[in-house]
Amino acid sequence: MPQSRPMPRVGKRCHELRIVDSNVTWRILYRLDPDAVLVLDVFAKKTVTTPKQVIESCKKRLREYDNEPG
Repeated sequence: MPQSRPMPRVGKRCHELRIVDSNVTWRILYRLDPDAVLVLDVFAKKTVTTPKQVIESCKKRLREYDNEPG
């Protein structure tokens, strides 16, 4: 599996970065914008699938960010 992979389930331009530590595998969910990298969540992944609550919280953060004025 690549170190980073697309996560269209979260949103357009969203990806998951895998970081293997000595005893845990970390995941960083992020979105690449033309002018920024938005870090949506960082968590220790313990199962094969990304937990639904993580996906939903990332979608909510993106909605809030995209609806901010300015």
